[in-house]
Amino acid sequence: MKTRPHISSLKILFYAAGFLFLLFALNTWAVRPPKKPQGRVYLIHADRLSYNEIENPGAQRLAGNVHFRHDGMDMFADSAVFFQESNSLEAFGKVRAKQGDTLSLNGDYLFYNGSSGIAEMRHNVVMKHRGQTLLTDSLNYDRLYGIGYYFDGGILKDGDTQLMSDWGEYHVNTREAQFNYNVNLTSPRYRLVTDTMRYDARTKWAEVLGPSNIFQDKDVVYTEHGFYNTDAETYRLMKASQRSKFYRGIELKGDSISNFTSRLEADSIAKDGDWIKVFGHVEYLDRENKSMLLCDFAQYNDTIGQAMATGHTLMKEFSSPSDTLFAHADTLRLYTYDMATDSLKTAESDSVYRVVYGYYHARAYRSDLQVVSDSLVFNLRDKQLHLFRDPIVWNEDNQILGEEIHVFLNDSTVDSIYVDRQALLVQQVDSTLFNQVTGKQMRAYFTEGEMQRAESEGNVCIVYYPLEKDSSIVNMTYAETALLKMFLKEKKMQRIWAPKAQGTFYPISQAPADKSKVPNFAWFDYVRPRDKYDLFDWRPKSQKDQLKAVPRRVAPVQHL
Repeated sequence: MKTRPHISSLKILFYAAGFLFLLFALNTWAVRPPKKPQGRVYLIHADRLSYNEIENPGAQRLAGNVHFRHDGMDMFADSAVFFQESNSLEAFGKVRAKQGDTLSLNGDYLFYNGSSGIAEMRHNVVMKHRGQTLLTDSLNYDRLYGIGYYFDGGILKDGDTQLMSDWGEYHVNTREAQFNYNVNLTSPRYRLVTDTMRYDARTKWAEVLGPSNIFQDKDVVYTEHGFYNTDAETYRLMKASQRSKFYRGIELKGDSISNFTSRLEADSIAKDGDWIKVFGHVEYLDRENKSMLLCDFAQYNDTIGQAMATGHTLMKEFSSPSDTLFAHADTLRLYTYDMATDSLKTAESDSVYRVVYGYYHARAYRSDLQVVSDSLVFNLRDKQLHLFRDPIVWNEDNQILGEEIHVFLNDSTVDSIYVDRQALLVQQVDSTLFNQVTGKQMRAYFTEGEMQRAESEGNVCIVYYPLEKDSSIVNMTYAETALLKMFLKEKKMQRIWAPKAQGTFYPISQAPADKSKVPNFAWFDYVRPRDKYDLFDWRPKSQKDQLKAVPRRVAPVQHL
């Protein structure tokens, strides 16, 4: 029986190593082709030529309109030393090197090695390639790979854009450049400061690596990795990014920048025209309007002052010195209005105010105020909070609901609440008893965060448990009227006033069950936000407890 020949482990290892080496060689060849041998350097012209074998063996001294040519590049100088055997030269004076119609080098001194294809230009060096100009004092140009690099400070000019750094290199074939150490990119409109940058002169995109700042008018943008287009002035910021706005244009002084009016931070920031889009862990702080926005995604137009945010949105309004209002909705939109005309802001508007719109599953929390509704509108100028579609407001032991609720705030707390249509006020007396007032409209007034007085009108119905002097409850009042005024003290209902009220006064033990609740009674303690961390947990009303919207009566249109 025939058997396969045995192959030792050592041979297998040898074959594998050879295969890996072949792959590495092919990959290296594809990335960087091997150098090609160069031809001889030719002397085309010189006014004078001298040679002294004793003083300088192998060197030809040339003067007056010196001209060399090598492999498509012409070199000119006032004087030169030509080393024919080593295929190299030194040139002095007004040195010029020209390769085709797109590349030129000027300087005071040149050493050129024809075998390696490297030109070393020194002192007052100017390299021009298409629309780019490179200025430095020391430049090495590798003709074989089309790379010019400097190491003692240099400036690349590309139209209005100027890039300055301690070290840099420029690729002629791709028109790409890289800069390191103290990099400054400037134009008439902005300035970019970083430590490492890659720049593409064809697309005008600059990539920055490491801590970087972009200064433009009153804005400062910071990132640790991003892309900036010098023509369109757009950017894509990818790491630890933030955008700050200041009262006045500033210059970077040290590493501390703290006098900003607003700051935007996110995992990544993208700017296209006037619109800015931000992604991941977004945090926007507005010191002027004393507010903050947190979300997962947002877009913002600074010119017209409009914004949209979604994904775990949370707005903080901290104009009150003692408390902060937290608000959440699936989507938040911000619009800026002109103060004089109440119209949407334009680029020319100076005196403005802002309005925030929250859509779907809106919830808000402050220690003296909790809110749940389908949507909300918050006017930051007038400190007004408008709630729509099954809204509920809580204050201490009081619950207010209706078809629409409008909350009016002052600088520190709630000033008043207005409820339109199907208004209901419920005050918890104990675990089973509730004071209740219902009507078409209702308004509640507050002092230092506590409800002091409430008024209700239109088909008013009331269930009231008056407190005895010892705070016990022995009676219940059920009444119906057209107008009702209630007065509270120490968070409890103390007395009521109603003209022409019809009702009954029951001992609590004899009160009928159908009179202990107004027709639209509901207690939504399970929906109420418990604290600012509870805003993202949406707990809807049960279907049977949702308000059935009553359409408003509209006057018929007259036809003339």
